[in-house]
Amino acid sequence: MSTVADRGYVPRALAFPALLGLCFLILPLIALIARVEWATFVADVTSPTALAALGLSFGTGIAATSICVVIGVPLALLIARSGPRLAAVLRAAVTVPLVLPPMVGGIALLYLFGRAGWLGGLGLSFTTPAVVLAQTFVALPFLVLAVEGAVRSTGVDFERTAAALGAGRWTILCRITLPLAAPGIVAGTVLCFARAIGEFGATALFAGNRPGVTQTMPLAIYTAFNGAGVTQGNAVALALLLLAAAVIVLMLVRGWRPGAVR
Repeated sequence: MSTVADRGYVPRALAFPALLGLCFLILPLIALIARVEWATFVADVTSPTALAALGLSFGTGIAATSICVVIGVPLALLIARSGPRLAAVLRAAVTVPLVLPPMVGGIALLYLFGRAGWLGGLGLSFTTPAVVLAQTFVALPFLVLAVEGAVRSTGVDFERTAAALGAGRWTILCRITLPLAAPGIVAGTVLCFARAIGEFGATALFAGNRPGVTQTMPLAIYTAFNGAGVTQGNAVALALLLLAAAVIVLMLVRGWRPGAVR
């Protein structure tokens, strides 16, 4: 049983603004759930347009997450094992998409991969691969920072011991570094996927909003509330699915966190 000393000595007067903050976060979600038309919920989420948006979101989200793992884990390892100055520069570069408005990211991708961009000859803009690229751009930092923190926290003592015993670099990586960082890798991957399927701004500018081609769940929801495409019932139902996905993500991340309460 916890005591006052275990919980600290935060002034009790702070409970009121803390409760206001909690209500501000929870009440909108409750209001969303209250607007769900349960009688038509199954029909809403299984309509052709909704299924197309749902399938596209999960398909492109999985593709983007796979790309993030392939390029993000090596980048995280590079940052974690670099000197303080280089690591700070690399970490800052990785963090930029987190603080960059998504619309700006979409414009940047358009100027790189768009028809008039540096790599416009690839013909990627306003296609399904453009959705994957937009999701990768905004989701990659979540994986890199999570993995980098996990790798850095494990230190290098085990790696030095293995090297002294004659283990090669790839053996050390596969049998020591990555297994020790596994919780961070899993958490980063799950967060990366959640961010990918929820991406809106960069996708809208760089990939467009073509049903069945580039219209993901966030875009379908936006379209519905602007009076086109799927109905608002579909939009609320899809929003509830995204909310459920977010809750599942939090549960998975919490379950993989060292010392988490199960």
